[in-house]
Amino acid sequence: MNPDVAADIKDLSTTLEGIESVMGLDALRAKIAELETEAAKPNLWDDVEYAQKISSQLVHRQAELRKISDLRQRVEDVEVLYELSEDEGDQAGLDEADEERKRLKKELDALEVRTLLSGEYDEREAVVTVRAEAGGIDAADFAEMLMRMYVRWSERHEYPVEVYDTSYAEEAGVKSATFRINAPYAYGTLSVEQGTHRLVRISPFDNQGRRQTSFAGVEVLPVVEETDHVEIPEKDIRVDVFRSSGPGGQSVNTTDSAVRITHIPTGIVVSCQNEKSQLQNKAAALRVLQSKLLARKREEERAELNALKDSGSSWGNQMRSYVLHPYQMVKDLRTEFEVGNPDAVLDGQIDGFLEAGIRWRRQQDSAA
Repeated sequence: MNPDVAADIKDLSTTLEGIESVMGLDALRAKIAELETEAAKPNLWDDVEYAQKISSQLVHRQAELRKISDLRQRVEDVEVLYELSEDEGDQAGLDEADEERKRLKKELDALEVRTLLSGEYDEREAVVTVRAEAGGIDAADFAEMLMRMYVRWSERHEYPVEVYDTSYAEEAGVKSATFRINAPYAYGTLSVEQGTHRLVRISPFDNQGRRQTSFAGVEVLPVVEETDHVEIPEKDIRVDVFRSSGPGGQSVNTTDSAVRITHIPTGIVVSCQNEKSQLQNKAAALRVLQSKLLARKREEERAELNALKDSGSSWGNQMRSYVLHPYQMVKDLRTEFEVGNPDAVLDGQIDGFLEAGIRWRRQQDSAA
């Protein structure tokens, strides 16, 4: 085998080994087994939202494992194809092996980007908001074009999209749109899209056919994972019991069955006296306290997500330019990555921009 080809195949195998190590195949298989067990429960669909979440996670993780396994097999197969083709003097076979080697390199480079997503929220699903900024009707139309771009990108990867809200502009396009992309690592992948996007074109809404520049903002946030149960250590609560009282101060019963619970770290106080026994009242009061703590936790998470809006790329930062006239070009202003086919980009072919953005962000983080 040609030494350069052999070295290239070895590099492909080494890259794949690194990806397998970072992704943790044993842990991935264990998670799939756990999800399969959960998905097999007969009462799973009693909670439709939870069932959909489990099914989605299972499908995506199975696809990940299948992709890694297929790539490993293809790397092994391409080496065999080269050897057989050389032994038999089969030029067509060698050409086929060359093309497969190029495809493998491209796919492994794309998959390697996933290993760079190690931020606290990167593994989560994403909530994307697209908003028209300066540019009037053209900006609203551009915002709708960007929304379609992300939806088409999701469809290409078979990621479910759930539209939360769309505010339509009066003449054309949208003032804003918010949608959720239900796929693992959607947030980590799309977070590099956050910022201001700029469109230059001959406006279809200008009867004089003049060139117009318009802007749309993209915001990407991780989906907040809701916890149905909040653990409360016994050391964090003080339980007081007292006699239940009814209207006018009369005792409901003659035992100290009412319960008041104070959550010491937060100072939250709850009480219950409606149940017949002290044990039942304590259980009910704990449920109320858990609900209050969960609400508090969600408020803190919302505050943290609001802080994320102001970190890294922000709504005011131009990050990509889409030029449809006088020439055809889409260019990322941070990474310098560019494509000469705006129609393909606006139809969802943005993986090159995402990969370049993720690598650029990692470089910035390393430099910092």
